[in-house]
Amino acid sequence: MSEEILVNFTAHETRIAVVEQGVVQELHLERVATRGLVGNIYLGRVSRVLPGMQSAFIDIGLERAAFLHVADLWQSRTHGNGQNAVPTPIEKLLFDGQPLLVQVIKDPIGTKGARLSTQISIAGRVLVYLPQDPHIGVSQKIESETERAQLKARLMQMLPEGERAGYIIRTSAEESIDIDFAADIEYLRRRWQEILALSRTVPPPSLLYDELSLAQRILRDIAGERTSAILVDAPQEHQRLLDFCATYVPRIAERLQLYVGERPLFEMHGIEGELDRALARRVDLKSGGYLIVDQTEALTTVDVNTGGFVGGRNFDDTIFRTNLEAAHAIARQLRLRNLGGIIIVDFIDMSLDEHREAVLQELRKALARDRTRTSVNGFTSLGLVELTRKRTRESIAHLLCEPCPACAGRGELKTPRTVCYEILREIQREASQFNPREFRILASQDVVDLFLEEEAQPLAALCDAIGRQISLQVQAQYNQEQYDIVLM
Repeated sequence: MSEEILVNFTAHETRIAVVEQGVVQELHLERVATRGLVGNIYLGRVSRVLPGMQSAFIDIGLERAAFLHVADLWQSRTHGNGQNAVPTPIEKLLFDGQPLLVQVIKDPIGTKGARLSTQISIAGRVLVYLPQDPHIGVSQKIESETERAQLKARLMQMLPEGERAGYIIRTSAEESIDIDFAADIEYLRRRWQEILALSRTVPPPSLLYDELSLAQRILRDIAGERTSAILVDAPQEHQRLLDFCATYVPRIAERLQLYVGERPLFEMHGIEGELDRALARRVDLKSGGYLIVDQTEALTTVDVNTGGFVGGRNFDDTIFRTNLEAAHAIARQLRLRNLGGIIIVDFIDMSLDEHREAVLQELRKALARDRTRTSVNGFTSLGLVELTRKRTRESIAHLLCEPCPACAGRGELKTPRTVCYEILREIQREASQFNPREFRILASQDVVDLFLEEEAQPLAALCDAIGRQISLQVQAQYNQEQYDIVLM
C-alpha cells in the first residue's frame, strides 16, 4: 500500500502527517521554541558524580542538568575483559568539572532532564555511524539471515582500508544500491571529523552537532518506495527540502511536490480533526465499541469496551470481534499519539484461550508496522496485556496540552458540597486562633448558592458556635475549588 506524506510548515512550527489510503497513520510535530534534542551531540561538563546511583549529572547548557548512567558510559565497557566483566565504577571514570563528549538519547520529559550516552552514533540514510565501536551490525527488522549476510558483505567491501569505526545497516538499506552505501560512508566520516575538530576549539558546554529538522528526518527515515507523494505547503521549505534531497536522497526528489491548493493542506485531508481526536480520552471503534486512553507519567492504560456493539452469533463472538478491532485501533493510537514507556491494555475478558491468543497475534501484527521499537509481553495473570514502546520524545498530548489549572491535571473537581465542608472546617480552626469581628467567605457562585440553600443550617450553626458573623461574597473568576476566607 502506498502512502502520502503531508508537510505543513510555518515559521514557528512544522507538522507532518503520514496518510495511507486516506487514513492518518502517524502525526509528527516540531516547534522552533521546543525543538527535540535527540541525536544532538554536545561537549558537556560533569557537574556532579553520584557513586551511590552509578550515574552523573552533565551540564550541556540546558535549563536542567542532563542524566548519564554508567550503563550508557561507553568508557565503562572498554575497561572490562570478557562478557562477564564488571563495568568500571563511574567514580573511577568521571570527576566533577571534566569535559565530556555526549549525545542525547532521550528528550527531557516532564520533570526529568535529558538522558545522555557517551557512545556516539550519527544516522545517515542507510547507515548509522559508530565512530568509537568497530562493530558491523544489521537492523533487527531485516529478518532474513541471507539478506543480512549479503548486506554486511557489501558494506565490508566498501569500507576504507584500516577503518576502525563501526556501522549499523538500517532497514532502508534493503532497497539501496552500492552508491548509497558509498555516499553515506563519505558523509558520516566527514561529519564526525568536523565534530571532533569543533570539540577542540569550543568550551563546555557547547553544541557540536544539531540533528536534522523534522522534515529532513522524515525524508531520510520514512520516505521510501512506498511513498507516492510528499506534499509541502510552503515554497521556501519546499525548495530547502529539494536541496536536501539533491545531495542526500535524490531518488525521492521527484516525489516532492509544492501544494498550491486554496484550502489549507491539513484541512483538505482532514488532519486537523484527526489531531483533535488524538487528544481525546475516548476513541470510538467502527463496530460501536470504544477505547478509553489514560496517560500518566508512569504508564499509559487502554481500556476496551463493547459499547453499543451487539453483533455476532453469541456473546463470546461479540467480545472476540471487538477485541480484534481494538488491537488495530490501539496500534494506530500509539503511533498517532506517540505514546511510549509502559502500556497496559485491558481487553474485554475472553473465556476461550484460542481467542486470547488470536487477539495477541493480531496486536503483534498491527504493532509490526510501527517504526518505533515495541515489545508485547502477553497476558498477565489478571488478564491484562503488558507492552512497552520506546519513548524518545514527548507525546502529542504533552506537546499540545498542559495540566488544567482548575483540577491540576486530575481530570476531576471537588463538588461544591465538599468545598463547603472544607470552608466550615477551616473557619472553625481559625476561630480558635484568631478573634476577628467577621469571617468573609470568597467563593464561586455554586459554592455560595449551596451555602444560601441546602447548607444554610450548618453555616448558621457554626456562626452560633464561634460567636462571630460569617458573610458570603461571590467571586466570578474563581473556579469551583477556589475560595478564600478573609478575617474582617
